Amino acid sequence: MIPFSVLDLSPIVEGGDAGQALRNTLDLARHAERLGYRRYWLAEHHNMPGIASAATAVAIGHVAAGTSTIRVGAGGIMLPNHAPLVIAEQFGTLAALHPGRIDLGLGRAPGSDQVTARALRRTLVGDIDEFPQDVLELMAYFRPELGQPVQAVPGAGLDVPIWILGSSLYGAQLAAALGLPYAFASHFAPAQLMPALELYRARFQPSGHLVAPYVMPGIGVFAADNDAEARRLFSSQQQAFVNLRRGRPGKLPPPVDDITAVLSPIELSLVGQAFSCAVVGSPETIGRGIADFIARTGADELMITAQIFDHAARRRSYEIVAAARRQLAASDSGSSPCI
Repeated sequence: MIPFSVLDLSPIVEGGDAGQALRNTLDLARHAERLGYRRYWLAEHHNMPGIASAATAVAIGHVAAGTSTIRVGAGGIMLPNHAPLVIAEQFGTLAALHPGRIDLGLGRAPGSDQVTARALRRTLVGDIDEFPQDVLELMAYFRPELGQPVQAVPGAGLDVPIWILGSSLYGAQLAAALGLPYAFASHFAPAQLMPALELYRARFQPSGHLVAPYVMPGIGVFAADNDAEARRLFSSQQQAFVNLRRGRPGKLPPPVDDITAVLSPIELSLVGQAFSCAVVGSPETIGRGIADFIARTGADELMITAQIFDHAARRRSYEIVAAARRQLAASDSGSSPCI
């Protein structure tokens, strides 16, 4: 059975603050480590009142220092926001402190609005069209090349696995051309999932990083002891998505019993499209849904995410997913029972 991993946006809930969100993130990472998840990634978003992981490298350091075996990384760093040298130094520092445990996923989108993007870079020396060149520059800083005029210290010579993240065919083409692993954001933008995976696999060029294609699609999983409670937990994510589309991003709202009483039919349709890959329900429902998603995508690994208001319920959701994974592994005689 394929590995499962965790994507966390370190949600700030209504009535809570960033400090509590980051403490919850570390607690969930330790929980995921005990449950056997392979990696724990944090995402870069800016000017978002409900997300505490904006300083992504700092948050990764917080999680890596509080865990011991789980891989920790970025899902992802939005490279147009940063000079590649700075990212090489940040993740070189993390890799020096936590050898063999740091991943670096790279995205092309700014992860914010244009005004915030300008505030991040001050003067925009590049744009998203320079993303391939920025990736190549960043990769060069990790190579131990003597005589290179600018070196990342720490960074040069360290093994920091690089992933390409995407929600379109663009990232699939770049990951294939560079021979890098590919993570697809199907947890919120599933429209081009299958075409992107097909393109990536068809055009993949083996490299010193990877000899065969490796795909890790994202999937929202909201698990509870029964279907009704799982749907209730999911309603926080649904409300947050619509608030963002309304141009009013905020903290993660508490769940509601009846989402149809809160969102309009058009909004419910938009939510349905964005989260068409989500699996919501009881342990039995979760097991079936995850198995179907793996069969459909041929995923080499799954990145599980869940924006759940109550921290205890979020911990429980990941427990149910881990148990479902073990049951799937037990039915697969050719796989290991460990995540």
